[in-house]
Amino acid sequence: MLLTRDGLPATIPDIAALDELLCRPSQALIDDLAKVDGDIMVLGVAGKMGPTLAGLARAASPGRRVIGVARFSDASVKAWLEARDIETLNCDLLDETAVQALPKVRNIVFMAGRKFGAEGDLSLTWAMNTHVPALVAQAFPNSRIVAFSTGCVYPFVPVDGKGADESVSPNPPGEYAQSCVGRERMFEYFSRRFSTPGRLFRLNYAIDMRYGVLHDIATKILQGRPIDVSLGHVNFIWQGDAAAQALRCLAHCDTPTSPINVTGHEILRVRDLATKLGTRLGREPVMVGKEEPTAWLTDTSQATKLFGLPVVDTGQLIAWTADWVARAMPSLGKPTKYEVRDGRY
Repeated sequence: MLLTRDGLPATIPDIAALDELLCRPSQALIDDLAKVDGDIMVLGVAGKMGPTLAGLARAASPGRRVIGVARFSDASVKAWLEARDIETLNCDLLDETAVQALPKVRNIVFMAGRKFGAEGDLSLTWAMNTHVPALVAQAFPNSRIVAFSTGCVYPFVPVDGKGADESVSPNPPGEYAQSCVGRERMFEYFSRRFSTPGRLFRLNYAIDMRYGVLHDIATKILQGRPIDVSLGHVNFIWQGDAAAQALRCLAHCDTPTSPINVTGHEILRVRDLATKLGTRLGREPVMVGKEEPTAWLTDTSQATKLFGLPVVDTGQLIAWTADWVARAMPSLGKPTKYEVRDGRY
């Protein structure tokens, strides 16, 4: 296999190679997990990013139990995890009795939540994003809890700045993002009440070859569909890097829990990304709309200080995505809706 100067593959040939790459631990991750005692349980493991995180934890710390918890409506996810020696437990996290019955492990990574279709049933969105966190926080008062959140909890900020840092107060548009603030507040409240160490992991746009901002743009270019540049600036990060930083947060928990922004360190223009992808795909992108002066952007200075820069840079992600989409490789069919400005998903 042809490798880049960073030791990464020049292309990702298939899903098996993608999974191997996503679950390849860095020495920094191995070292940080070695500082943390106890087993790891991933709640909501069956989402887009959960299998990567569980697989990465297993690879980085093979002597430790890694347990994945979900309803597993897609049986293939359960099989994928079990093939990698990750224990699985079926559980509806809205069932308080079932949550209380889960094993009391030292390390919890909370990944459950509802975004896509949020506007279709707002009561369910609030239940998943606020009630479930309260149940989990009460069930695991003596664990470390790294809880996935989103950069969408922030207000829009100027695109010519550094992005919102963790000192910026949440004030987002739309009920989805408001419910994500609620999720954070539940973990914060019970962290203060029980002195539970944790982190609120405010992630902006993980990139996998099968979905993500770059996948959305590249697919539109190939299909000749217009790309709306009104929300004209984004941050994003390779999913393997995001999963590694979430696991490393277990070694960097605060009491009470505190937020940390995680995404790429660059603020990127959608127009520039489309142009670069179009060049690789041999197609001229169709761009519409006028770039607005604000966007959902975060400052990752705190994460960079703790973890260093992401292993996979923007140029590599553009190259991988263009190659993947050009070969009509599998897609999850789940647009990020990064261009939405009113918070309605």
